[in-house]
Amino acid sequence: MGLTGKFGQTGGKMAGPAAAPDRPGKMTWPAQFFKNALEKLHPAYFALVMSTGIVSIAAYYQGFVFFARALFGVNVAAYAILWVLYICRIIFFTQRFRNDFLEHTLATGYFTVVAASGVLGSQVILLTGSFKAAAALWCITIALWLCLIYGVFTGLITKEKKPTIAEGINGGWLLAIVATQSVTVLSVVLAPFFQLYREPVLFLAFITWLFGGMLYIWVISMIFYRYLFFYFSPRDLTPPYWINMGAVAISTLGGAGLIANALPSSFLYELLPFLKGLTFLFWATATWWIPMLIILGVWRHGYRRFPLRYDPLFWGMVFPLGMYTACTRRLAEVTGAPLITAIPEGFVYIAMTAWLVTFAGMLHGIFASLRELRSSK
Repeated sequence: MGLTGKFGQTGGKMAGPAAAPDRPGKMTWPAQFFKNALEKLHPAYFALVMSTGIVSIAAYYQGFVFFARALFGVNVAAYAILWVLYICRIIFFTQRFRNDFLEHTLATGYFTVVAASGVLGSQVILLTGSFKAAAALWCITIALWLCLIYGVFTGLITKEKKPTIAEGINGGWLLAIVATQSVTVLSVVLAPFFQLYREPVLFLAFITWLFGGMLYIWVISMIFYRYLFFYFSPRDLTPPYWINMGAVAISTLGGAGLIANALPSSFLYELLPFLKGLTFLFWATATWWIPMLIILGVWRHGYRRFPLRYDPLFWGMVFPLGMYTACTRRLAEVTGAPLITAIPEGFVYIAMTAWLVTFAGMLHGIFASLRELRSSK
């Protein structure tokens, strides 16, 4: 599988010129590949950018500067390419795009474009120091978040035919929290550069941080309920369930950023004990999830022998690993907490390895699809 994946094969009639039926000799195999990729492009494929960005940031924090900069180059290219692909999909496969937007198991995947923009903005300011580029991405992140946080949930709420909670809920729903907290993280990174507008930007970061935490409680309650009281098969344990951990890890990173900005801010300084307490709550929750998810992964692939092969949703597993590394490092820096400083020193290798393996799987899937299509022509 290349840019598609079985979870991206949704219903709906194709629209536009690219949806025209194939005619012998009228479409070359590269054109056919591009058409297939657009048609089946998963809504959550921007997870590639958010995962690459946070692993780059985590590597930079731990001194792997060359690796971090290499991933930055990959990320800029991936961000631009994915925007082109998604715009083309909206134009040529409009009905399929609409169907995905109203599908409970797919619609929240579009939140990855928000998180990708926010993480890339943090990556830009950290690795290049370009405030203008990062500020532009900050504006894009906020605009996309406002459109999707109300658009997606309005569509799902007003939808007439709805699935049961066992059929409709998955870890991908937590991408709404990741998107919200990406606004927080980029806001606290850029706040010192705004000078006169520093306090309003920090206030925006604070309220999105709180809302993201509340939204996590709502969503994780449904997911945990689904875990415990409905039949759970290996097929149900898709990679985005790692976002159970990633959503509170990015909440921890946002809290650490607020703590770092509290001293020069009279508003945040008064809330410092609250900020520290809630941030450690997020971090402790993220830490608890790691062994649980590893156990479930061993059960899925070891005990139940579920095949392990590349799927675009695996980027939803790489992101939490990079985010946990970055958030633990930042939390240790701003609080001086004992014992946790050693965690990111080892965890960064897990995050980088996961990125390399997943990226290799993606390339293998793309080339395999190309070979298969070329040989069939």
